[in-house]
Amino acid sequence: MIDIKIPNALIQNIYNQDNVLLDVLREDLNHPLIQGNKFRKLKYNLLKAKEMQKDTLLTFGGAYSNHIHATAAAGKVFGFKTIGIIRGDELANKPLNPTLREAQEMGMQLKFIKREKYREMTQNNSFDEVQALEPQAYLLPEGGTNALAVKGCEEILYNATKSYDYITVPIGTAGTMSGIMNAAGSHQKILGFSALKNSDFLRKTINSYTSNEHYEIINAYHFGGYAKFTDDLIKFVNNFNAKTQIPIEPIYTGKMFYGLFDLVENHYFSQNSKILAIHTGGLQGIKGFNNTHGNII
Repeated sequence: MIDIKIPNALIQNIYNQDNVLLDVLREDLNHPLIQGNKFRKLKYNLLKAKEMQKDTLLTFGGAYSNHIHATAAAGKVFGFKTIGIIRGDELANKPLNPTLREAQEMGMQLKFIKREKYREMTQNNSFDEVQALEPQAYLLPEGGTNALAVKGCEEILYNATKSYDYITVPIGTAGTMSGIMNAAGSHQKILGFSALKNSDFLRKTINSYTSNEHYEIINAYHFGGYAKFTDDLIKFVNNFNAKTQIPIEPIYTGKMFYGLFDLVENHYFSQNSKILAIHTGGLQGIKGFNNTHGNII
């Protein structure tokens, strides 16, 4: 059996004006490699894999996936072999980007497949072919969200987080938000800031993991969709990093904090509101983002 202990995250204040308090829950500090919500999502899956005597973790993702990187790190730390099925067979003939290079250096075997095949496999949950090739592998879904991942994310909140009126979180697959909703108090409203342009599926995912209806999906700050950005977003991220000394990235956390400050400025929150923003990590993505866009973060 493996021992996995994730400490309660540090709470740090970044704004206290106009009768609105905004604190950050620093999940980005919970592990130097696995980091943030990805460690939470992996925790009970790793324990289950060990219980099932699986020696390999097999998962799926794009070329810059935080989940791919975190799974490779978890394999290195906890003694699993790892296999990453990567979307885009054309990537096999190109130099590896920082995310994939580091995943490979941590021991992950990378398998590149055609985008059409990848989409068919992940959308239809048709993993029989992969499972047959790797019978000793424990399968983790794209993005890492399943019932055990949601269970892990329920542990993000603890006693010190109970005093807040709002809890905010970036959304990709909605697994982290679902876990937070399960653990939140009845007085707390959960705001999920979608990083995706098309977020219609998120409500269905959330409703499959929680009965909590005290939430709102904020879809006004996706900046054009996943990994899309504007000059304003980049300027905000750089200013935030310099002012707070809290590193954020433009894919998930940057969009949430941009949206949060915009909502504060436009009086979305009532007076004396206490807001807790979950910093979900994902900082490994900065190197890949700069590799593509020219060191702008």
